This record gives sequence, C-alpha cells and structure tokens, in this order.
Amino acid sequence: MRKLDFALLIGLVIAIVVSNFTSFEKSYESLQNGVLRLHILANSDSDEDQQLKLKVRDRILEYSSEFFGEGFSIDEVENSLKKKLDRIKEIAYEVIRENGFSYNVECEFVNMDFTAREYDGLTMPAGNYDALRITIGDAEGKNWWCVMYPPLCIPATTVKKDIDDADESETIITAKNSEDFFSKEEYEIMEHPERYKVRFKILEIYDGIKKRIAR
Repeated sequence: MRKLDFALLIGLVIAIVVSNFTSFEKSYESLQNGVLRLHILANSDSDEDQQLKLKVRDRILEYSSEFFGEGFSIDEVENSLKKKLDRIKEIAYEVIRENGFSYNVECEFVNMDFTAREYDGLTMPAGNYDALRITIGDAEGKNWWCVMYPPLCIPATTVKKDIDDADESETIITAKNSEDFFSKEEYEIMEHPERYKVRFKILEIYDGIKKRIAR
C-alpha cells in the first residue's frame, strides 16, 4: 500500500512539474510571437558609418506613426509595415544621401535569433523574434536594435543610453504602460527572469533535441 501511495505521489509531482513547464513554454512562445524588433546594420564600424546608422534609426522612428498607430495588434502592425517597406527604404535612402553617402539599402522582414536584453527593469528573453531589418551598404558594422512593437522604441529625441560591445549596440528606452501589451504571465517572465533560469535551460535543451530529431 505504501508503495502504491508513493507511486501516486511521484506521479502527482511529475504531473504538476509538466503542467507548470507546459504553461511556461506557452507563455514564452506567446511572448516571442507578440513582439516585433527593429534591427539596423551599419555599413562598417567607422565613426561615420556608425553615426549614419543612428541617423537612419532616428528618422525611421520619427515616422513610426505613419507606419502603424497605437492599439494595433502584432498582425496588423506587421501587415502594415510589409505594405510600406518601399517607403521605409526610401526614408533610409534620404538620410544616406543627405549625409553624402551612396550606400545601398535593403529592407525586409526576417525571423532571427536575439540575445536577452534588459529594457529598464524588463528583460526581453533570448530567442527567435520577427524583425524589420534594415541593412546599410555592406552591413558589416555594429548593429542597433530594439523592440518596435510593443512600442518600447519611441522617437530618439527622448532620453536614452547606448550599449556597445564587439558585436552590437542598442538603445534602451522605457515604454509607458508596457504591461498593457503583455499577459500577466509574460510580464512576470520579463520582470523576474531570474525565477525562470532552470525552465529556460530545460526549454533550450528541449528545443535542441527537437531540432536534432527534425534533421
């Protein structure tokens, strides 16, 4: 009888753990699917090219209200932007020409891997996210990126700080009422990522196994 009780207890514990992990996985995937990044790659790491990248960034963000309005869903935002890729490209070209350069510009939607990054107390987890990517010239310089939707990016005239390392730079800008764009579970993951380190690691291993099986 004791063995049966012990087996039932173990089964209950396993069921609770699996249920909690499944809930976490769904919230994490929902978070990834509900975010759109803006990603800009500079021609090179020269001071001139890096400054040009930031000028392109500033101009694109200034026109953000033209591309989509507040209250749109992620699908509506992406559909709106996809229809205006030529306009975004034109704006980038204008900045490049104004500054005396003749670099080519590419503007496209991609799904790519991002590292974890903190946004004034909120951590956007590492993972694959949709992104509006703008490449300038050879696109061999440091990149800049932020979250375009929900609107954690706001016009660059506001207070900001840049992070630079060997590979990338990012402007960290706080969005007011950012919790309005995320579920309670998603916001909890971003606000207290340290509580989910083990689950993130398990999910990383799980995803790795799925990719190997799919090959």
